[in-house]
Amino acid sequence: MRAVKVYKSLKRVDMYLYLDAQGQLEDLPEALRKLFGRAKEVMDLELTPDRSLARASAAAVLDQIEARGFYLQMPPEYADLLK
Repeated sequence: MRAVKVYKSLKRVDMYLYLDAQGQLEDLPEALRKLFGRAKEVMDLELTPDRSLARASAAAVLDQIEARGFYLQMPPEYADLLK
């Protein structure tokens, strides 16, 4: 189980950032902060690999937080462009 903060982008609709509860937005790469824009914290979660999330696998979110320090949930139209 990992404590996670979820932020929504005030710049792009349906873009969310999952960050370890101890992490700071200021520590994220500058390019990511620029892409994401202003952030609004929307919730705190206790995330486990088997938890149900709307658009992502909780296990994938946890893996990305462990590897990169964050998980970026892109809006569906942007996510399709990355494929």
